Amino acid sequence: MKRILFSLVIALTAVLVSCTVKYSLSGASIPPDAKTFSVAYFPNNAPMVAPVLSATMTDELTQRFASRTSLMQVEEGGDFAFEGEIVGYSSTTSSVSSGDYALQNRLTISVKVKFTNAIDDKMSFNRNFSAYADYDSTKLLTEVESELIPQIVEQLVTDIFQAAASNW
Repeated sequence: MKRILFSLVIALTAVLVSCTVKYSLSGASIPPDAKTFSVAYFPNNAPMVAPVLSATMTDELTQRFASRTSLMQVEEGGDFAFEGEIVGYSSTTSSVSSGDYALQNRLTISVKVKFTNAIDDKMSFNRNFSAYADYDSTKLLTEVESELIPQIVEQLVTDIFQAAASNW
């Protein structure tokens, strides 16, 4: 009986050791063979342009992977490689009063992201991400975009990070 139990423990240990995936406190599950990441500059190709948006998007995505994974950043061709563009930047009315005047406006930012996973090509994707934040209609977009852009970019980067580094 002891031999059977010992054999089962050895077999279970062998199975667990052979099927490893790196997990982190950030919720990322990165294949153990992945060592590097790269983030290409995200140009702003939206019809309406905010001057700081490209740099903010690129920097935030780079910082997220640098701080929440053990991957090392390289200029290009990382095991996890990101490239993309900002395709949408718009402000629309999101809430109207009974008197038909705007109460809230919504700033929406959309990005197209191509993610290449050199370790497991099935995990690669080419898709759009979009996020928004509402602001009081009594304010001009130029008055609030310095606080809204970082907020929206953080949500976009969270969504991209989860799509690329969370395998669940």
